[in-house]
Amino acid sequence: MGIVEEAHNVKVLGKGNRYIVLAHGFGTDQSVWKHFVPNIVDDFRVVLYDNMGAGTTNPEYFDSERYSSLEGYAYDLLAILEEIGIDSCIFVGHSVSAMIGVIASISRPDLFHKLIMVSSSPRYLNDVNYFGGFEQEDLNQLFKAIADNYKAWCFGFAPLAVGGDMDSVAVQEFSRTLFNMRPDIALIVSRTIFQSDMRQILNLVTVPCHIIQAEKDMAVPVMVSEYLHQHLGGPSIVEVMDTDGHLPQLSSPDIVIPVLLKHIQLNIESTSCQRNYNTFQNQDASSTKVTNAETSSLMKMEADL
Repeated sequence: MGIVEEAHNVKVLGKGNRYIVLAHGFGTDQSVWKHFVPNIVDDFRVVLYDNMGAGTTNPEYFDSERYSSLEGYAYDLLAILEEIGIDSCIFVGHSVSAMIGVIASISRPDLFHKLIMVSSSPRYLNDVNYFGGFEQEDLNQLFKAIADNYKAWCFGFAPLAVGGDMDSVAVQEFSRTLFNMRPDIALIVSRTIFQSDMRQILNLVTVPCHIIQAEKDMAVPVMVSEYLHQHLGGPSIVEVMDTDGHLPQLSSPDIVIPVLLKHIQLNIESTSCQRNYNTFQNQDASSTKVTNAETSSLMKMEADL
C-alpha cells in the first residue's frame, strides 16, 4: 500500500475490470456506504477512502491551508487514483465529495467515465437569483455552535441532517462519525464546505453527470439539483427521490440502492437533457423557502445549546 492510500485508509474490494470510487461527505467516513457496497462488489472493483479530516484519518496529516479549499481534496482524489493505477472510473460522490469529483474531473476528464452526484450543492449560501438554502447569519451561528460546544452541536445537527430522531440507527451512525472528528478540524472543514462557491466552474465539466437528490434535504434545497442540471457543461440527468434527509444512503438504503444501481448502468447521450422527478411535482420556490426558513430557525436553536 502506498503512502497516499495508507493516509486515506484506501480499500479496494470486489472483482471485475471496471472501477467504482465511493467518496463520503462531511462528518462521515467510508462506512457511510456500508449498505451499498455489497450490491456492487460482484461486478466492480470498489474503491473506498476517507477524506482527510475524517475521524478515521490521522489528524497530524491535516493541513489547514491545503484543505481551506476543495481543491486540496481534489488533489488527494487524483493522487489516490494515480497510486492505485486507475485510468477510468465511475465516481460516486456524496455531498461535498460530488463537488470534489467535479474539480478533479475538470483537471483529468480522462479518469472519469461519469460522476454520480448524491445530495450535492455548488453553493450553500443564498445569492441573487440563487437559492442555496442558507443566509450568512445561519452559517455564522453554525460555526459558533461548533466552536463553543462541539458535542452539543453534534447532538443537534445529526437528527436534523439525517431526518430522524436520536433513536434512529441512521442518526446514531452519523452521530458516531461526527463525534470522531476532532472539533477544531470539524470547524475548518465546515467553513471550507459551507463557504465554498463552485458555480463558476460547472460549465467546465465535460463528463456525464447523474444528479441524485432527496426530496427533503435540510442542507440542499431540491431546486439546487435543477441548477446543477442547467449549468453543468456536460450531459446530465436529475433524479429526485422520495426520501428525507441529507444522507439517504444511510437513512433510506432501500430506495437509494436501486437508484444508484440504475445510474451506474445508465449511459447518457451526449445531447441528452433529462429529468426524472419520482414524486416531486412542481414544487415552487416559496414552498422550499418555508422549509428552509424552518431549518434556519433550528440552526439558530442549536447555537444556544
